[in-house]
Amino acid sequence: MVKPGFDRRALLKGGLTVTVAGACGLLGTTAARAGEGVSIPRIYSTAEWNARPATGPIVVENHKPTYIVVHHTVDPGNNEDYSLAHALQISRDIQNFHMDTRGWIDTGQQFTNSRGGYVTEGRHRSLEILRGGTQHVQGANVGNHNSECIGIENEGLYSTVDVPKALWDSLVRMVTYIASQYGIAPRFIKGHRDFNSTECPGQVLYNRLPELRTEVGNALGVAVTEKAGWPLLKPGDTGQNVLDAQRLLRAHGANVPTDGVFGPSTKDAVNAFAASRGVTPTPCYATAHADETGFLGSDLWPLLKS
Repeated sequence: MVKPGFDRRALLKGGLTVTVAGACGLLGTTAARAGEGVSIPRIYSTAEWNARPATGPIVVENHKPTYIVVHHTVDPGNNEDYSLAHALQISRDIQNFHMDTRGWIDTGQQFTNSRGGYVTEGRHRSLEILRGGTQHVQGANVGNHNSECIGIENEGLYSTVDVPKALWDSLVRMVTYIASQYGIAPRFIKGHRDFNSTECPGQVLYNRLPELRTEVGNALGVAVTEKAGWPLLKPGDTGQNVLDAQRLLRAHGANVPTDGVFGPSTKDAVNAFAASRGVTPTPCYATAHADETGFLGSDLWPLLKS
């Protein structure tokens, strides 16, 4: 989530597997007690990075979040400045972009994790409310799910490269703390693409989410279960998943080939289908200019299957 200029996979075996969401993600009393020894990570408050005041009231949801959502910022890319000063600067840059370009009241995500492993508070009051452990601040980082999600933006672009160790270790600590505070089961640690048709948090980081869930589960002393999710399809993709999508699009009246190639006509058909169902594109909110039009992900598959 930055200033301008910065710039599931389910194996389909005879059918698509359903994913994401479901029922309650809260741990039971015993599991919650197992996480009581979790250390509190250092989180730099909005005051410490000299945030601008929000331009509207901060909404505090009178319930715990169901999901912890992992993002990547895309811009400013994989910067090699790992300093605290840089972490505080990107927090300001993100807020400026969200307020001045997106027109939001404040930073969209609740927390930001730099490549140097420094965590900052994003939207005002997120840290205060997290420490309380009974409510959460509504952000703007997961389309149509902001009332149930708490989001962490990870600085960088992780579509083809891995995260730095400092960022990973910090992410594990932060997610463990959030899960412990709210009693969130590891299976409800998600990527942005588990809710919207977006690349976020990048394929490489997304592929490490099972590892993240395992590390968090180990820290909390709870078992981890995994569920396959909807595949993310993008222009240029090929294969059985694309063919399945094309057949579903044709069943909804689209004039697309059934060749298993995600070409321009398939992209147009996905865009048209999304518009017809009132699904607004929700790309990674961290980016100023990433083109994710025509992506087919978790918000569209269930509609195609209906």
